[in-house]
Amino acid sequence: MGLQTLPTELLLQIFRSCDSISDVLHLAATNHRLRRVLGPSSKISILMSAADAEFGPIHDIIQIVTQNASQPAQLVREASLSDALLKQVVQVGRVAQKWEAIYPVKKWKSDFANRRLLTDEERFRLRRAVYRLWLYNRAFHVHQFDRFSRGLRNVVVERAQLLHNWSTGELAEIEDVRMVIQDVVQNHICPSNGSIQRKFHKRYPENIHPLSFNIHLNYRPERSSLSPGTYFGPLENNTVNHDTFFHNHHNAAATPSKSSSLASKLRSDIFHDPGQEGWGDEIPHYYIVQDMLKLDPGQVLWLRDHAPLKEHVEAYVQSLGDWFRNNGETFVDTLLWVMKERGEDPEEFKMAIEDRDIGIVA
Repeated sequence: MGLQTLPTELLLQIFRSCDSISDVLHLAATNHRLRRVLGPSSKISILMSAADAEFGPIHDIIQIVTQNASQPAQLVREASLSDALLKQVVQVGRVAQKWEAIYPVKKWKSDFANRRLLTDEERFRLRRAVYRLWLYNRAFHVHQFDRFSRGLRNVVVERAQLLHNWSTGELAEIEDVRMVIQDVVQNHICPSNGSIQRKFHKRYPENIHPLSFNIHLNYRPERSSLSPGTYFGPLENNTVNHDTFFHNHHNAAATPSKSSSLASKLRSDIFHDPGQEGWGDEIPHYYIVQDMLKLDPGQVLWLRDHAPLKEHVEAYVQSLGDWFRNNGETFVDTLLWVMKERGEDPEEFKMAIEDRDIGIVA
């Protein structure tokens, strides 16, 4: 019996059983009957159901795309199904899927012999953690919260109210993902002087010339003289414009590979010294990384793939405004606040994540 001879109710059930948007669209392209079944009255709900299976939980994506300064971040929001909402769900979901591939590489970086792919349940937890960290960044890592207000009790309480929406185990998942994102920031986007030195000599062991680091740098690099440029596209609400971001992000010709990005950083000629790519020694590098962790997971990926040189990252940071500099991330401080309110031991909590007792792969 061919698909086209089945009752419409069964065909709709088959559509609803698809676990990806591409499966739904490919099935609808099979013949005219199936294309008619996936009509305007049922298309958006079926596609949203497939998106939930592929990128879910879309409930948490909806919290991101509907967040604005007019209402508290901890309030749970609903949204009407629409093509515009579906497009935003897919955009955010694809970012989370990229972190699914990065996470095992970073999580088992020093234990690579035991590295493995994530299970379906682990991928679900990772995506959920990415979305929730993204929501926190979108709500509190914006120009309304500068470095002078970050320690005010009412501001800390407001941030903590969002974290109180989630269980301790779910907070561990978010922190687990945040640590992986931090690894990407401090080793790929803003590598330290020492990291550049090690990578350069590993790549070019025959080169004995010293790199030109500013060894006297003991303060935050001043970027006020940098022009914003147009390399990174327009910004909106402290997030890269989604249309520009995803058009470029999925353009294979415009996305440098990891090896080409590293080669750009370590290129040594009369026009470029690899030492220029270092972001300082231990102390200044720490504070720069803390600043950069205010970026949401989509922005971090975009910089990793489209900002091969330090000057590109600096131009991006400059375009965010003065509030961004000297104003580190606040998630960890807020997490510690919540842990103490719950009577949890922060050190035991951190060790449990590192030992994989709690977190994404617990």
